[in-house]
Amino acid sequence: MKPRAGGGPLRRLVVLRHAKSAWPPDVDDHERPLGPRGRRDAPAAGRALAESDCLPDLALCSTAVRARQTWRLASAQWATPGPVRYDHGLYGAQVPDLLAAVHAVAPELRTLLLVGHNPGLQELVLALAGAGVGDTLDRVRVKFPTSAIAVLAFHASAWDAMRPGAAVLTEMLVPRGKKK
Repeated sequence: MKPRAGGGPLRRLVVLRHAKSAWPPDVDDHERPLGPRGRRDAPAAGRALAESDCLPDLALCSTAVRARQTWRLASAQWATPGPVRYDHGLYGAQVPDLLAAVHAVAPELRTLLLVGHNPGLQELVLALAGAGVGDTLDRVRVKFPTSAIAVLAFHASAWDAMRPGAAVLTEMLVPRGKKK
């Protein structure tokens, strides 16, 4: 299926799965922090977003500790991070809830970053992408690992026009930090 041509400016939905988390005993899933690899990979994700010219006008971030830490470490790589809105509804969210959060974004914003969790994020990318550049769609179908970044582009006058199949998956990155 090809993405439908839409009117309006180019919009980019940047989807970032939280970095690798730790699994401390007796810690609720929502409260799990990043592990050592996650603390290395989250800044690499921030640098990758800057290098790809995908800095957000707004970030919507799950309230889970590992997602908030991913946002903080990634956005610390930018001279001027955009605003962030923490949303408990993004924790464990599935495609309808994720899409509802995207639809609620103000139309003047052009690049939106969504920081959250699998399987919802992977399913959202696959639902929205009617086409992909190169092997991007195949790579997302196989795996959307921790710290993965997917960039979906579409033309519309507002975010609430984003529909399944309407976007093009322009990038799929998996940034990794270096061990010291």
